[in-house]
Amino acid sequence: MTHILSKSTYLKGVKCKKALYLNNFHKNLRDEIIESQMAIFSQGTNIGELAQELFPGGLDFTPDTFYDFSKSIMQTSKAIAEGIPVIYDAAFQFDGVLCALDILVKNGDYWNAYEVKSTTSVKDTHITDASVQYHVMRNCGIHLSDVSIVVIDNTYQKDGVLDVQKLFKVESVFDRVIAFQSEVKENIVEFKNVLSSSHIPKVLIGEKCSNPYNCEFIGHCWKNVPEYSVFNIARINKNEASELYHNGIRTISEIPEEYDLKPSHVHQVQCEKDKSVIINKKGLKSFNEQLKYPLHFLDFETVQMAVPEFEKQNPYQQVPFQYSLHIKLCEKSNVLHLEFLADSINEDPRLKFIKNLILNCGNMGSILVYNISFERRILQELIRDFPEYEYQLNSLIDRMVDLMKPFQMKHYYTPAMKGKYTIKYVLPALCPELSYNDLEIKEGGNASRVFTEMLTGKFSGDIKSTRTALLEYCKLDTWAMVKLLEKIDEVI
Repeated sequence: MTHILSKSTYLKGVKCKKALYLNNFHKNLRDEIIESQMAIFSQGTNIGELAQELFPGGLDFTPDTFYDFSKSIMQTSKAIAEGIPVIYDAAFQFDGVLCALDILVKNGDYWNAYEVKSTTSVKDTHITDASVQYHVMRNCGIHLSDVSIVVIDNTYQKDGVLDVQKLFKVESVFDRVIAFQSEVKENIVEFKNVLSSSHIPKVLIGEKCSNPYNCEFIGHCWKNVPEYSVFNIARINKNEASELYHNGIRTISEIPEEYDLKPSHVHQVQCEKDKSVIINKKGLKSFNEQLKYPLHFLDFETVQMAVPEFEKQNPYQQVPFQYSLHIKLCEKSNVLHLEFLADSINEDPRLKFIKNLILNCGNMGSILVYNISFERRILQELIRDFPEYEYQLNSLIDRMVDLMKPFQMKHYYTPAMKGKYTIKYVLPALCPELSYNDLEIKEGGNASRVFTEMLTGKFSGDIKSTRTALLEYCKLDTWAMVKLLEKIDEVI
């Protein structure tokens, strides 16, 4: 019962026929799966298993291996013939196309199909997914009365025992799936022809490589793209960048003088061409004049879990578990450092985070953050969930100043920033002696993943050394802010 296409390879073909072909014949060219991606896959599996509680008591036909569904197909067929009311991972195959459905529920003489996703809304790719499932199941003789996507309801807030019925929301996509059926048939014929060819399809790189998600063959298909290319022009339309690239203009320096640049691109392109630096002393001085001592340089780290673990927590809510705080009492004083890292096993970190933050920040002086929208939103959510601290947390928000602004406004810009103004680009451009590369934990996503594992008891590494690594990473974030403000002071 070998198949030519599966639901996942069908989706690859919709995105890119070259990716479909490479996946079938050149799997060795796929990008290495990084730990953060593995965590996302694992989370999706956990969500799927939890959603089964919406329809309890079913038979589970998850295959022993991902590559052999023959047993699952036979088990599914037998269970349907016997009238089993609920089936998990029901498997079907028709005309060389394989699909597996998360939950199949009997509804009188018909069946309802449910596909579970770990997102908070139904996406276009989910409709494509469900459409090919419907095609296969209908041709296998399954009479479906409805097709639905099960997603997470991020308005749900945990209150006592987890309520699975409230955690998920179910959205029927039946009409949209029916509307796609002629397209599904055409695609299947086309994709089979692709896979029967002896040649790799010629497909140009472009926006589809990363939209709506990164293709796993980007490393192969983009291997000849310069590290800093026209695709790196900030906020450029990807189709416009693709047109430049495929017309032989690959680097920013190669863009012709007569090319009609958008105002937002002019600084980046011109600075790259003539290696110039932009310093707007008036803008930088205006920024500095709003600062009041003692200066507090603050950075948060958060975890984001699909399923809430704690009271007053929403799905995917960013829960702060750590901060670093450098304090400069006056212009000539040394810099002090304070920090907080929550306990790492089964304890809501938010109350201790709030109490320590209020204590460490005091009640006067500016609080510098990098990208104020993030820290402000986190504190506003803490106010919502712990209203008894509303006054103190609002006072912290009122004192916040965004250190990102002078770089975002191009008051200080160098070619090394490559059109970006995030701290991961600005810091090495202005302070090359400081680097995240030597740290065990190098970026916030990894910090969040590691602490989530520690928080939920799934971490298998050395907790003591990992906590040290978390502290070192967050500390560098705020020390970087101290050094960037010094750079601003130098050029004024």
